[in-house]
Amino acid sequence: MASVQFSGAGVGTAAFAAKGRASIEALRLPATVAVGKARPARRAFRGLVVKAATVVAPKYTTLKPLADRVLVKIKSSEEKTTGGILLPTTAQSKPQGGEVVAVGEGRTIGDKKVDISIQVGAQVVYSKYAGTEVELNDDNHLVLKEDDIIGILETDDVKDMKPLNDRVLIKVAEAEDKTPGGLLLTQTTKEKPSIGTVVAVGPGPLDEEGNRSPLVVSAGSTVLYSKYAGSEFKGTDGTNYIVLRVSDLMAVLS
Repeated sequence: MASVQFSGAGVGTAAFAAKGRASIEALRLPATVAVGKARPARRAFRGLVVKAATVVAPKYTTLKPLADRVLVKIKSSEEKTTGGILLPTTAQSKPQGGEVVAVGEGRTIGDKKVDISIQVGAQVVYSKYAGTEVELNDDNHLVLKEDDIIGILETDDVKDMKPLNDRVLIKVAEAEDKTPGGLLLTQTTKEKPSIGTVVAVGPGPLDEEGNRSPLVVSAGSTVLYSKYAGSEFKGTDGTNYIVLRVSDLMAVLS
């Protein structure tokens, strides 16, 4: 089966493996969630901030998120590189994808009730440091806001990803292989491109009345975006993609 590799920049996007990349197919998860025996809390580090999972006692059998929050079963960390090399625990990347196993009742904006737009069973990618980690039996979960979810993985190819809210999926332009003087550039010396073509757009942000505001760009637009914004992906054919908020777009090119 074809796979799609991820790499992180700015706010990360998916389960990373060698050089910060992993496959979308690896994010596919079983639909069942077991709640049982508590285990010692695990710690993850973000600079000097220590984040430990909250362990749910065995007497609790369900966890129902409230308001606009969702419960995501986290994909396990990659234990091997794509070449089959076993990774030590310290080298395993923190996963950023999983399966939605429960959703809140939504929220009220003005006089309007707004439901969660993500369905139970959806495979999603979320912001790297979002949410609160909860350990249920042998499985790690995240309770996070709907807006922290970057997109829904509808197929095994990132080009078919469905961005959420005010986010857009962009196919990144090819980096230049030569300098203006004809000097060949290596992969490490190529300048990072900040131009691309919009592949898909989210439904737009919610306004003060709870209605969706359409985005100012559409699929097919060529855009200039902030150089270090968003979350990067690699498609099955090696094509580079990025998902970012529409506020990170600087101009439409024509």
